[in-house]
Amino acid sequence: AQDESRNTSENIQWGFQRKFEKGDIFTKYKNFMGYTCVDAEIVIVPEQADVVRKIFDLYLHGLTLAQINTFHETHGIMTVTGKKNWDTTTIQKMLKNEKYKGDTLLQKTFTEDFMFFDTGKRSRNIGQRNSYYVRDSHPAIVSIEVFDKVQEEMAKRARLVRNEDGTVATSTSKYNGKYLLGNY
Repeated sequence: AQDESRNTSENIQWGFQRKFEKGDIFTKYKNFMGYTCVDAEIVIVPEQADVVRKIFDLYLHGLTLAQINTFHETHGIMTVTGKKNWDTTTIQKMLKNEKYKGDTLLQKTFTEDFMFFDTGKRSRNIGQRNSYYVRDSHPAIVSIEVFDKVQEEMAKRARLVRNEDGTVATSTSKYNGKYLLGNY
């Protein structure tokens, strides 16, 4: 039974791999702010797309993740799942997600052990498997330029500093959207 389970798992993984290599993307998004699937096509949900654009805009205007979080909660803007409370981690993931510029990175996660295939235990792919980047796989909500500016701003706010010996370290101070001059 264990060999049969392993064989089934390998066949399923092989099928996913072939789909990824062809650039076939999954269109069964559930709870993905700004998008929904209609007849196996990814389409933009206009009201949600406005929320996504606002998040990118607020970030580029210097607001921190916590301030964006507070903005949405005080304005009564609901999450994609209908919750009143936002999470800064969710906002950060949205700002990093290439799907908002119309691209898709396939195989970000994978099921490592066939015995856990049914339980849904997934691992983050940090080089253990091939990943596939598909450009223009669906309509973009934000432009490539805006997305790239946000990535640059995120890197800037990470506060990487170069030490005198040439090594790079992360500063212990955090970006402060309230006191702009305190960031220098």
